[in-house]
Amino acid sequence: MKQFIVVLMLLCAGMSALAVTPDNPVKEDRGRGRGKCLVKGKVIVKGSKEELPYATVQIVGQDGGVVTNEHGEFEINHVGKGRHRLRVRAMGYRTEEREVVLDSEKPVETNFALGEEAFVTDEVVVSANRNEVSRKEAPVVVNVMSTKLFEMVNSTDLAKSLDYQSGLRVENNCQNCGFPQVRINGLEGPYSQILINSRPVVSALSGVYGLEQIPVNMIERVEVVRGGGSALFGANAVGGTVNIITKDPISNSFQVSSTMSNMNGKSWEQYMGANASLVSSDNTYGIALYQAYRNRNPYDADGDGFSELGKLNMNTFGLRTYYRPSQYSRINLEYHTTNEFRRGGNKFDYQPHESDITEQTKHIINSGGLSYDQFFNEYKQKLSVYGSVQHVDRNSYYGAQQDLNAYGKTDDLTWVAGAMFVSNMDRLLFSPATLTAGTEYQNNALHDVMPGYHRDMKQKVRIAGGFLQSEWKMNLLTLLAGARVDKHNLIDKVIFSPRVNLLYKPAEDFQARLTYSTGFRAPQAYDEDLHVTAVGGEGVKIVLADGLREERSNSYSGSVDWTAHLGHWQANLLLEGFYTDLNHVFVLEEIGKDANGDKIKERRNGKGARVYGVNMDAKLAHGKEAQFQLGFTAQRSRYKTAEQWTGDDEEALFTKKMTRTPDYYGYFTFTSAPLKNFDFSLSGVYTGEMQVPHMAGYIEKSRMETSPDFITVNLKLNYTVTLKDKVKMQFNTGIQNAFNSFQKDLDKGVLRDAGYFYGPTQPRTYFFGVKIFN
Repeated sequence: MKQFIVVLMLLCAGMSALAVTPDNPVKEDRGRGRGKCLVKGKVIVKGSKEELPYATVQIVGQDGGVVTNEHGEFEINHVGKGRHRLRVRAMGYRTEEREVVLDSEKPVETNFALGEEAFVTDEVVVSANRNEVSRKEAPVVVNVMSTKLFEMVNSTDLAKSLDYQSGLRVENNCQNCGFPQVRINGLEGPYSQILINSRPVVSALSGVYGLEQIPVNMIERVEVVRGGGSALFGANAVGGTVNIITKDPISNSFQVSSTMSNMNGKSWEQYMGANASLVSSDNTYGIALYQAYRNRNPYDADGDGFSELGKLNMNTFGLRTYYRPSQYSRINLEYHTTNEFRRGGNKFDYQPHESDITEQTKHIINSGGLSYDQFFNEYKQKLSVYGSVQHVDRNSYYGAQQDLNAYGKTDDLTWVAGAMFVSNMDRLLFSPATLTAGTEYQNNALHDVMPGYHRDMKQKVRIAGGFLQSEWKMNLLTLLAGARVDKHNLIDKVIFSPRVNLLYKPAEDFQARLTYSTGFRAPQAYDEDLHVTAVGGEGVKIVLADGLREERSNSYSGSVDWTAHLGHWQANLLLEGFYTDLNHVFVLEEIGKDANGDKIKERRNGKGARVYGVNMDAKLAHGKEAQFQLGFTAQRSRYKTAEQWTGDDEEALFTKKMTRTPDYYGYFTFTSAPLKNFDFSLSGVYTGEMQVPHMAGYIEKSRMETSPDFITVNLKLNYTVTLKDKVKMQFNTGIQNAFNSFQKDLDKGVLRDAGYFYGPTQPRTYFFGVKIFN
């Protein structure tokens, strides 16, 4: 690993010598035959002569772009003759487009004046149809979370950020191991798909702690598609898709930050992060690097000697780089590695088997991806070939009462390979269209061993899939129709998953959408619930029932998205109704014991479930002086018939309502910059009442509890000063969960039910930090 970092440092040093300086515009590439500069110009702030540095200038439909220098100037080399549309974007400003006509090698000059915008509604997204498209033009609703949100809520990892999106809720399901999961539209974690740069490499194992293992300083943005409208990424995205887009090198920049936090006066946490980005002067190659370190001491809320939040130590390093062999091609490479230790329970100074309860894991995760993009026919066609891989090496202990049998080891390898072809056609049947076709193969091999409980589980999942879709663009309508076929090795038949989306856009600031999609969830033997029984001192094996069918879903949604400019005010309202019908849902049922006395649980099909409701996101802003955002979800999540959630020899307990799913939940954020160097933000999350299973142990008999509702409120203050040459230093401080809205009826002691943990996962926390950046 040390040798690898040294090589990277040498690479960065070499690139730095070639990198564009802020005082010079992008120059022509004389050694590569790219030709003379044909388009140049300047970008300023509308209504003034203020130059706008680091704005992105792109020819619509072409790969990449250039970034304006400190004087707002840009140049784009070797653009073919004909009509082209230039698109200019900058954070906090309205996107502008303009058509230019090139008929000779003489440079064309065009200048832009961008008006300030309090919030962005037309980001470029890829999660709608696997192609870059403006969010307003996307036929599927794609919600975007940016680095601005991460800063606002003082988030260090992805798990702390996803609550700030309607329809999404993150919860911690275990006091010991700190198992976070995201629920989309009320459906638990396994129903949602986590992607990294559009690749499904997050396996059933790595998804257990994965949300907390992704630091926000590696993320450029997070795109969320609620419901099953993203079948091109995999039809198993029943609840929705969370697509993590890592930082891409765009300009020369750096950032170093450090934060110290204290949880309710009892426990400290330290975070340190660093980012650097370097781009060559001709935009031929670039690299973005990041490093994150986090150390959290265990937190005991009720003083019983057992942690509610476990000890956590994590170190992550990664990079994303590109190289352009020619004007019409690009090679992308990414890699990140995480080394994580987490432990919950008690007696942290003892070995795990010397404690009363310990859940401990050591993860070494290595992930990477390589892709090649080739454009044809003046960017009208594009071929992408890609491969991604993730390997997880985990050593674990899940046990209680000084159990020597509870040590385990897990090896998990996931890889994905595929190809996609996109063609922009002047006419297909009845209108211009974009045709997308592709094929993809996924492979996951898991080996989970716990010798003390006679568990030696090997699971192989192989999915071969293909997809075809066409996006027809008419005057006011856009129709996206397509389908995906998948062959899963655990399912006998080929699965066909169609999707249809309709976008109606009568004006630039109004969009209405309708979506129908289908999806499936395949049966697997591995289940994170296995660790709960291990802590209880039991060996459990999960088997698949004969004739077990996949879960199937039919999802419907309709939405309106309206933006208005009212004088100096800007407003946006998104309303979305959704309905998902699930058939053959998976349930676990105990069927006996094996020769070793270990329980056997069978995964079988239940009747089904229905999830339906309304999501609302509203934004209102007056420049930088006041920016307010509110999100709220009202929903119902119900099984078609009551399903058993626990049972013993005397009594079986059933529920028709999906557990841990409130009918109402939401969030708000407010930011203001009243002074040039000072800004602040208020944010909060509301969680309504929900049913939570409470297992016997600390209590005499298992029972279903109704939780109270919770409101968390956070405050962050920032003060920024300029040091030299655009280098800035920011000091920040604040408080999270100011009123300490936290579960009050926690179980205590050795016999506690660690899974009986609900509501906000972080107590009142004070923090202060410093950041240096350019």
